[in-house]
Amino acid sequence: MENNRRSFIKQAGLAGFGLASGIPVPEALSLGSSNKYTEMTTNDKSIIGPYGPWVDGLMKDSLPKFSFRNAAFRDVDQWRELALEKARERLGIPDLGPLPEVKIHDSHVYDGLEIESVSWQLPYGRPTRALVLKPEGASGKLPAILAFHDHGGNKYFGLRKITKTGKGQHELMSEHQDHYYEGTAWANEIAKRGYVVMVSDAFTFASRRVWMEDVPESQRSGLNDKDPENPEHISAYNDWAGRHEHVMAKSLFCGGTTWPGVFFAEDKVALDLLLSRPDVDEERVGCGGLSGGGLRTVMMAGLDHRIKCAVCVGFMSTWTDFILNKSYTHTWMTYIPRLPEELDFPEILGLRVPLPTLVLNDEDDQLYTLPEMKKADNILASVFEKAGYRNHYKASYYPGPHKFDVPMQQEAFSWWDKWLKA
Repeated sequence: MENNRRSFIKQAGLAGFGLASGIPVPEALSLGSSNKYTEMTTNDKSIIGPYGPWVDGLMKDSLPKFSFRNAAFRDVDQWRELALEKARERLGIPDLGPLPEVKIHDSHVYDGLEIESVSWQLPYGRPTRALVLKPEGASGKLPAILAFHDHGGNKYFGLRKITKTGKGQHELMSEHQDHYYEGTAWANEIAKRGYVVMVSDAFTFASRRVWMEDVPESQRSGLNDKDPENPEHISAYNDWAGRHEHVMAKSLFCGGTTWPGVFFAEDKVALDLLLSRPDVDEERVGCGGLSGGGLRTVMMAGLDHRIKCAVCVGFMSTWTDFILNKSYTHTWMTYIPRLPEELDFPEILGLRVPLPTLVLNDEDDQLYTLPEMKKADNILASVFEKAGYRNHYKASYYPGPHKFDVPMQQEAFSWWDKWLKA
């Protein structure tokens, strides 16, 4: 059992997910350059061989069409309207219909927090489970955080990755929090500072995961849904779910949508429900998360400006980084066909300018290359600076691999406090 747990957490530590965004490549590899293949050096090898510079060059002849960095865009409001319309079109965001009714399953107090276990039913799939946390005895309207859990190569779990309820924590979640969060349940910690925090299971995770009984037997790899909390079953399920991602992504593409589009649609429902609560100040709402939670932050904060303050952790680089270096380290949940022609990845988050935005990076993050992370940082800084709000954007770098440890959490919490409690 101990060996299984160690193997599981080792796999999870190597399977976190992020994204990259495009910036100009050296002149020798630009679209206008001839004979790109022969000009490659031994240090310029790409993960798709000689095709890397060609693919990267397809969108490097000029800035993306809807980049605010283009000199033609001078008015930030006019630019944002055009760019948002194009981004929404590319995501293929599905219409999920009327706001669902929230069902409350449990309410209790733990470690100074009032915790509600709730769910809601979307038009498809099993009910979405969520937790709502706030300080015990709090009254009136509070600022709020939509907290996003990570991917971590672990689809069996969702909201449990970043919360504690006092009702028993799965041994794998204790290890998960030790590995990525320095032993903390960060959603609990930010709630203690005076926030209403909602954490919901993302599409294909935990309560929203694909169950074996719901797919054809030929696709189950011999797995079933019996004894689901057993670590060996969880490890086997996560392996199956990882291999199933390309199937889900292809099916979503065939349905005219994208994985980020579905993430956004489902997270928008969670935001709608959070804002409908009488204990939430709808003018003081933030969001954030690590890795896959960082991806969801980019989409949610970039496209829905009811999010007044955003913290993206461990999910910022360039499309170029994916093309040439790191697409193999990332989930199918990342990609949006054709959008790179119009916006670099960091510019999706930049759609929220001038709203406050913090990006936290790990210098030794195995999911990206540091030069491309810094190029993404420069892109976002230039967007905010051109809009006249450079002090509303910040990026910080921390030593170590992919994580959201206590020092990073403290900076995130201070950023939210600065902009949501003033």
